[in-house]
Amino acid sequence: MAPPGNRRSATNKKAQMGLFAGYVVAGLGALLGASLLIISLLSPETFDGIRSMAADAAAPAGEAGAAGRTKSQSFFSAIAGYYRAGSRNAELEEEVRVARVKLAEAEALRQENLRLKAVLGLNEGDTKPVAVARLIGSTSSSVRRIGYISAGTSEGVQTGMPVTSPLGLVGRVLEAGSNSSRVLLLTDPESLVPVRRSTDNVVAFAEGRSDGSLRLRLVNLGINPIKKGDVFVTSGAGGLYRPGVAVAVAAEITRDGAIAHLLSNPAATNVVVVEPSWQREGFEAVQEPSPAAAEPEE
Repeated sequence: MAPPGNRRSATNKKAQMGLFAGYVVAGLGALLGASLLIISLLSPETFDGIRSMAADAAAPAGEAGAAGRTKSQSFFSAIAGYYRAGSRNAELEEEVRVARVKLAEAEALRQENLRLKAVLGLNEGDTKPVAVARLIGSTSSSVRRIGYISAGTSEGVQTGMPVTSPLGLVGRVLEAGSNSSRVLLLTDPESLVPVRRSTDNVVAFAEGRSDGSLRLRLVNLGINPIKKGDVFVTSGAGGLYRPGVAVAVAAEITRDGAIAHLLSNPAATNVVVVEPSWQREGFEAVQEPSPAAAEPEE
């Protein structure tokens, strides 16, 4: 026998019951919400305690979230700070390198000022200089010892004029051009300068040796009075070099004199002064001490 057509299945009944329950819950929720709304409008303080309890219950979670945000911010801040510190260190290192270069330049400028002041000090004496020039070059490999200065006849430089530095005698002008001159250095084998010991009247001739040193030959033979460390200056004999200009210091004693180190080393000299001949007339008459005067020394 076939079932009647209007019979509903169990599934349809469950759906209807679920739908009815949903309406009931929705209605109760709406009723509860309306009640709570009315109570909150008429008596707002009624739910203060509940709100406080809810806030207290949610506080740990909020603190945990805040701590997490703080840690994450600290982490990124640390990374940013490390990057900034690295960049700043690189900038400081570059500044230090630049400062070192500037300090070296300042020290070089200070040394140059000291040399120029020393040259100016030479100008304050009784002898008026002819010209102040730079020593722009000198021979190093040749047997001859020749220097070149940046002053010539246009500044009044003439052949035979002495050339000095703040440390002492450098040589004499060998050939004068218009704007430059050749200087016969004291260490040249052709250079012969009358000298005396700075503390007394022990006289000698300072001869160039081509190796950067001088040979001191005593004029009066006998007991050699020279000692290591004795300083010799120009004696003024011959009329070329003014007396009292430092020349050399004795380093090694020989039978007839000494081997001496030059005080005014051309390799370490930048600025020089060209002076007039001490006694021009005497220099023109004598030029240099006669080689015959040195014969008794042999």
